Amino acid sequence: MRTKDRVSKNGVTNVSQSNSRMLYSIGVLCILIAVGIILSLPGIELVSPWMIPAFIIGLYGLWMIVLAGAKARSPEKYERGPFSTFSWGIMLAAVGGAWFLYGYNLLYSVLVLLIVFGILAIVAATRRKK
Repeated sequence: MRTKDRVSKNGVTNVSQSNSRMLYSIGVLCILIAVGIILSLPGIELVSPWMIPAFIIGLYGLWMIVLAGAKARSPEKYERGPFSTFSWGIMLAAVGGAWFLYGYNLLYSVLVLLIVFGILAIVAATRRKK
């Protein structure tokens, strides 16, 4: 493909826009990992070490929800749609939240996952109906 075919109205190529989104996501993931490790240090211990992955997964899901909003404003032709990115963000946030709630009661974890997956199934079905 020629570069001329991929240039948008503002002169920036679509490839560089998607690369910058990916770079933002990598940066956010690195920051979340660092914050998770800092919060579990022996002197601080706000998060237990086995909760670090739940913390990272849940907050990265929230980042994906924000990213879906950015994609909705400037969608690209051959990229995953904003609804799909939003759905993955909700699922990641739900898995992270369920993992966190598992420390208190297994039933709460199952309820969070069932409610979120049920809502996503209903929304996806109504989107297909149109």
